[in-house]
Amino acid sequence: MRELLYESTRGAGGKVTASQAILKGLAEDGGLFVPERIPELPFQLEELSGLSYQETAYGIMKEFLTDFTEEELRDCIDRAYDDKFDTKEIAPVKEADGSYYLELFHGATIAFKDMALSILPYLMVTSARKNRIKNEIVILTATSGDTGKAALAGFADVPGTKIIVFYPRDGVSPIQKKQMVTQKGENTFVVGIHGNFDDAQSGVKAMFGDRKLAEELAGRGYQFSSANSINIGRLVPQVVYYVYAYGQMMKKGMISAGEEINVTVPTGNFGNILAAYYAKLMGLPIGKLICASNENKVLYDFFRTGVYDRNREFILTSSPSMDILISSNLERLIYRIAGENAGKDASLMKALSETGRYEISGEMKAALADFRGSYADEKETAEEIRRVYRQAGYVIDPHTAVASCVCRKYREETGDGRKMLIASTASPYKFTRSVMDAIDGQYHDREDFELADILSEISGVPVPAAIEEIRTAPVLHTATCETGQMEEAVKQFLGIRA
Repeated sequence: MRELLYESTRGAGGKVTASQAILKGLAEDGGLFVPERIPELPFQLEELSGLSYQETAYGIMKEFLTDFTEEELRDCIDRAYDDKFDTKEIAPVKEADGSYYLELFHGATIAFKDMALSILPYLMVTSARKNRIKNEIVILTATSGDTGKAALAGFADVPGTKIIVFYPRDGVSPIQKKQMVTQKGENTFVVGIHGNFDDAQSGVKAMFGDRKLAEELAGRGYQFSSANSINIGRLVPQVVYYVYAYGQMMKKGMISAGEEINVTVPTGNFGNILAAYYAKLMGLPIGKLICASNENKVLYDFFRTGVYDRNREFILTSSPSMDILISSNLERLIYRIAGENAGKDASLMKALSETGRYEISGEMKAALADFRGSYADEKETAEEIRRVYRQAGYVIDPHTAVASCVCRKYREETGDGRKMLIASTASPYKFTRSVMDAIDGQYHDREDFELADILSEISGVPVPAAIEEIRTAPVLHTATCETGQMEEAVKQFLGIRA
């Protein structure tokens, strides 16, 4: 097989192997690693309906991770996609209300981040072994709610690793927070920051780019890597479930082989929809990629105007994983539509860093024809949860509701009749208060775990094990810090004193 190497979107550092890109997380120049080319789909479309999730994963991932042996890759896949998922399908497709919902929340932490973060620890440990890394790997992660718990669950007590998660202490749901602060594992550390997700993400990126800090850590036997979606080891596994979903839709008679579908994705950091775009570039018959935003609609404005501008109010919504004004993975798309011109990408990212905005050229904007942006406000989100439940008896979380609402708007505006796959990114049980308030406001005074029981009664879906486990779990992580104290918190956990 022809080797596939990775390069930085900002051009420095030369090309690296997949395992080296996974270990580094972020390129040394602050750019993101991208494959030097997008491989072709390794299957005939007709084959997809007969493949298991694990078989699909191996077929796709071997094309991107070419320095992994078959034995290494199959071992990672078998360890990741096992009975920690509550269905053998791993990511089932459900038809409801005229759309097809790709349920990505059947893993250990009931959110789509499990799909990639179940395998990333194994990819990373294998990568370290391949590259003869002696240092302990410190996973440094910012979360808007879901990545944190999924990463903690994936890396807890994995030999040769430690994991540090920063989250906005007042910017996640009560269930999300309880999931993180009750996390077991001697190698885990969770810190609530006094700020929002963008503050947490900026602090983490600053530490990645600090050469002096890297040298200091290396002297103590540590090196940073990332579990955020900026890591190519997160992005590649996400491509898998779009390919698998297409096969499932064929298997269930929802579409025929070669039929073009549209995909709607609730979007924050842009990794999930970028994975769908990569699947399209591989040859999967996807028409439009519909980017659904909540009231933090920086991406909607970008697709409409060609101007990315984060200089605006940060709004806390009922879909906190999308409460993001700096969508890191968008840089990978910018690099591509700039003709893989690293200098152009670097200058735009510099403008974003210095002024909070950038504007793409008309030629670049024309290259975004595959994408469509729209958004749903808080009122529309709640109404969509209620409408889908009343019309179809199907309960969706606020993030999925944003996508569902945007999907309806798109159909009404365009008349596009293609089948629509909606990425359902979290279980409604992760956001019980928002969901129950939308369905029936009479329960507003109940506490979150009681609401989970009521939700189970009205939906007929059992309360997931992930919720049952944290009902009475003790709080193990109480650390908080200001945004300017994140490096100090890291050093304290690692036992490094100034």
